[in-house]
Amino acid sequence: MNVLLHCCCAPCSAAILEWMLQNGWQPTLYYFNPNIFPEEEYLIRKNECTKYAQKLGIEIVDGDYDHAEWVCQVAAGREQEPERGNRCLECFKYRLAETARYAHEHGFSLIATTLGSSRWKDLAQIAEAGNEAAARYPDVRFWDKNWRKGGLQERRNTLLEENGSYNQLYCGCEFSRERLYMPPSGKNESTNS
Repeated sequence: MNVLLHCCCAPCSAAILEWMLQNGWQPTLYYFNPNIFPEEEYLIRKNECTKYAQKLGIEIVDGDYDHAEWVCQVAAGREQEPERGNRCLECFKYRLAETARYAHEHGFSLIATTLGSSRWKDLAQIAEAGNEAAARYPDVRFWDKNWRKGGLQERRNTLLEENGSYNQLYCGCEFSRERLYMPPSGKNESTNS
């Protein structure tokens, strides 16, 4: 079965893609992440996803990168929100709404996202955003699968090491990046996506 899989990065996508291919799914990756800052970071992550998709023979669709628009639509007025706060929820909604729109316009009836593979993300927020996005289109539904279970979190880490993928240290936006360099505890804490 075909699925449009919104992907955030190669490390979060690897185990999910492997699982999908082994279980009869045909994923198409949708790389739409205008939250990522700076643009150089965006390009590194996009290139890693593209390289991994090509290795597996999976199509990848490159969504538009318009960080300024993302700031206006998502971050403005929410700059001080903590990780897992309202800014993150709105970011998920923004990205998954675009995924659902693309799915509707290109004949995909099912969407999913790799965002939920990260232990740093709130699964309830992702489910809310995905279901809200899919509800806009009668022909699209959101697959709310917990990608952390069934050994996929461990497999993610193994594939990260095996593939030598770039593993970012912050979620993507400048606000999560600032926390990397100025964490509340005073220690340099990793916040992988």
